[in-house]
Amino acid sequence: MHNDLKKALEVLKSGGIILYPTDTIWGIGCDATNPEAVTRIYNIKKREDSKSMLVLMENPALLDRYVDDVPEVAWDLVEITTTPLTVIYPNAKNLASNLIAEDGSIGIRFTKEEFTSQLLQRFRRPLVSTSANISGEKSPAFFDEISEEIKDQVDYIVEYRQDDTTPSQPSSIIKLGPGGRIDIIRK
Repeated sequence: MHNDLKKALEVLKSGGIILYPTDTIWGIGCDATNPEAVTRIYNIKKREDSKSMLVLMENPALLDRYVDDVPEVAWDLVEITTTPLTVIYPNAKNLASNLIAEDGSIGIRFTKEEFTSQLLQRFRRPLVSTSANISGEKSPAFFDEISEEIKDQVDYIVEYRQDDTTPSQPSSIIKLGPGGRIDIIRK
């Protein structure tokens, strides 16, 4: 896994795109602070810019760096959750502008999965995570369901967990609004 991490890191640092396993599905990822890399992912997915992608982080302590004025309830949510949870926060900052939704929000998930945790610790920046498929097509649950078209367009394909066929659940999605309002987008 060490060599895999090293190669993935080199690609991310040079503004490239990786195909990698996450705590939910296989994802396409890049440096979430690099607008050019983000544009490349939209192009690979043949997707409109305005459809926001989520960001993967490993350490909740860094949340303040990318979200202005984190709602109090967010800390409780992050702490008590045992399954993958994506929280959509208002007032995103310090991220690629084409990653942030029109209303200024960003979806962030904290990963406990081994590979992504180690990658994020070393990279020290959030990672874009979006399903490894053309927009509108079925999301691949496992590596062997990813189309050649996607594989051909990324700069590095992570070797770790390619043969893993353990079913994973998609993350729940919660949106935090003004005054501590919580909207459940996907259970």
